[in-house]
Amino acid sequence: MNAQAPVCARGMRGLTLVELLVALTLGLLITVATIAGYLGLSEATRMAETQARMDEDAQAALSMVTTHLRMAGSNPDRPNRSPSTRRNPVYPIPFAFAVRGCDGTFANITTAPSVQDLTCTGGPSSSPDSIVVTYEADRYNTVSPSPSFEPTDCLGHPLNALTATVTVVTALDPTGTPTEINFHAAENRFYIAASAAGSPSLYCKGNGAGSAASPLVENVEDLQLTYGTVPAGALVTHSANIAGYLDAFEVTGHPTLAPLADDARWAKVASVRVCVVIRSAKPVSLGEGSAQYLKCDGSLETGPTDSHLRRAYSTTVVLRNRR
Repeated sequence: MNAQAPVCARGMRGLTLVELLVALTLGLLITVATIAGYLGLSEATRMAETQARMDEDAQAALSMVTTHLRMAGSNPDRPNRSPSTRRNPVYPIPFAFAVRGCDGTFANITTAPSVQDLTCTGGPSSSPDSIVVTYEADRYNTVSPSPSFEPTDCLGHPLNALTATVTVVTALDPTGTPTEINFHAAENRFYIAASAAGSPSLYCKGNGAGSAASPLVENVEDLQLTYGTVPAGALVTHSANIAGYLDAFEVTGHPTLAPLADDARWAKVASVRVCVVIRSAKPVSLGEGSAQYLKCDGSLETGPTDSHLRRAYSTTVVLRNRR
């Protein structure tokens, strides 16, 4: 009589070695694909967040510089003001320059008592530029904290009042009466320097009471400025044609501008092109190729020294208050 194996024993046969290896391989492939997808998505999210932060830093830096540039010069007539404060620039501005730039940083940018005393040494430079912007400040075009509502500089420090005599013309006094009024003039100097944390930053030094140089926006690695000038014999008006864009060194040495005094040369500037290079806060690039970027002059930086991302942002500002 032949013995037969129980039915339940025949149904419990295990996997062969080949089947087990195939199952393990498939499981490993699925695990690797899942991890790779997660890492790729995580890296893409990190890069997107980094670029969004860079965009925000660029917007803040450009907005800060261009806002002050748009106010450079005298304060235009404002129809919603009372006659005692509604005026055209009929009084002497205490600064000889509405804007003044330097290839590189002014040698005494934090210590010069006024814009006239700033010194720009050397010739053309590829290092970050600097610029000083002056304008009549009031409670309408600066941040004026209550309750005093005093005009402020780029860092929020109150400006000291100046006095001037203007002729106020009214319907009852068509010939005008000399009147002494108070006004304020802001002088803000922008440049690039390392912050206390070691990050390259956009700095401003204002002329308000107790004002000291302070960083405005971090991770701003470069500031490049070019100036749209009108011909030497032309007046700067809203309809003036820009003859060309020059860097700060070219403004002072251009053949048609060189015969003019320094303040007269800068008075020919009708617009300013502003370019900033923003650096990521942390190294995030995936290799040397991804760290390359176009600089402010349009050339490709092919040899970055670290793994930070960088991008150039630019805009152009018309000096609308040049009268």
